[in-house]
Amino acid sequence: MARAFTLLALGAAVKVALADIETCPASSLLSCSSDSSSASCCYESPGGLLLQTQFWDYDPSIGPSDSWGIHGLWPDNCDGSYQESCDKSREYDDITTLLKNAGKTELLEYMQTYWQSDDESDEDFWEHEWAEHGTCINTIDPSCYTDYETGDEAVDFFQKVVDLFKTLDTYSALEAAGITPDNDATYKLSEIQSAAAAIHSGITPYFECEDDALSAVYYYFYISGNAINGNYTATESPDNSNCPSSGVKYPPKSSNSKSRK
Repeated sequence: MARAFTLLALGAAVKVALADIETCPASSLLSCSSDSSSASCCYESPGGLLLQTQFWDYDPSIGPSDSWGIHGLWPDNCDGSYQESCDKSREYDDITTLLKNAGKTELLEYMQTYWQSDDESDEDFWEHEWAEHGTCINTIDPSCYTDYETGDEAVDFFQKVVDLFKTLDTYSALEAAGITPDNDATYKLSEIQSAAAAIHSGITPYFECEDDALSAVYYYFYISGNAINGNYTATESPDNSNCPSSGVKYPPKSSNSKSRK
């Protein structure tokens, strides 16, 4: 992965506050609502369909046994296609230091528990998610900030992903419907979808399966305003789940899962 510069050069001093991102009017258009509107700090385009993505990593087991894991926030285009790695000059190479310098130690600790990788270091995972997806969210471009300093928008991105994840507790939503990890039990897809829709404004998210076992869930949103303090509106996935209609497995995470909880 190409990286433009290191954040270590920013120094160890903790910033008092991040720069302010532009405040958008309440009348801002909902993303994907107008083909004629060009991208701006208050209109997300072309990636106007944002996905809060979560994984259920059980083999190998990653993260707490009673929580799905954060994967990221992805800006898909309105037709379901997507862009990747939109600004190589902002592919920051030390997210950990960036968050520490911004005084975001609590955020970092949360990410170390709930935003882990199954095949690389957590730092590499975060760098990948920012470079591949975060740089494609046009409403958090540096030009949308006042008193901007390098990396402010990335810090906002990680904070927003975590804040959004906290409102979408998939494990608890399924548990409330009697759907819990079990080596023997299986479930109907409609039951799983209905349980998760309860935390997504009644809108069914997209569930993904591998070998008929739950592996991921994607919560889709349109936004009005910018991706940090704008309004998120739940919407349907453009794709149908690849899980079977019945016999869906939900394997438990093993007791030796990679977790810092």
